[in-house]
Amino acid sequence: GRTSSYVLFDPSELDPSPNGERILVTQNDVRAIQLAKAALYAGIRLLQDHLETDQLDQISLAGAFGSHVDTIRATVLGLVPDCDPDRVNSIGNAAGAGATIALLSGAARRSIAEVVRTIEKVETALEPSFQAHFVDAMAIPHRSAEYPQLSNQFSLPDRPATSISGPGRRRRRSKAK
Repeated sequence: GRTSSYVLFDPSELDPSPNGERILVTQNDVRAIQLAKAALYAGIRLLQDHLETDQLDQISLAGAFGSHVDTIRATVLGLVPDCDPDRVNSIGNAAGAGATIALLSGAARRSIAEVVRTIEKVETALEPSFQAHFVDAMAIPHRSAEYPQLSNQFSLPDRPATSISGPGRRRRRSKAK
């Protein structure tokens, strides 16, 4: 079928003989962002549940993703739970740095081995609350979570009140007899 798209940038609007391509966003692009951000948010929220805390002092994003993400925009999007945007940072290749430290230091290897023995694994697929966290996180920034730290620095849109039985809820059709 035909896919509609929204033009974010059209170089022909700046230069009559454009060299670049238009930048488009489709419904599939928006859905992919929603799914990725909901999964990350739900995973973090699940860890918070296990630690019995609602407040995060700092969030560190690692790897290629963490190196290239704009942490302010990630927070505004709701990619992570509420935290002071200045305390959300990118730490680059943390796995590579840790591997280098472990290779170069016997004491560091022993320390790492001690920490590994204390790790508690959380299986998201087996956690009943993961799905609820995931669905709520599909909204931008979030369906129900407050973002007081973020709202101190940015003006966030008002969220509509949600209702289980209100408009927008799908109803099953009764079968005709």
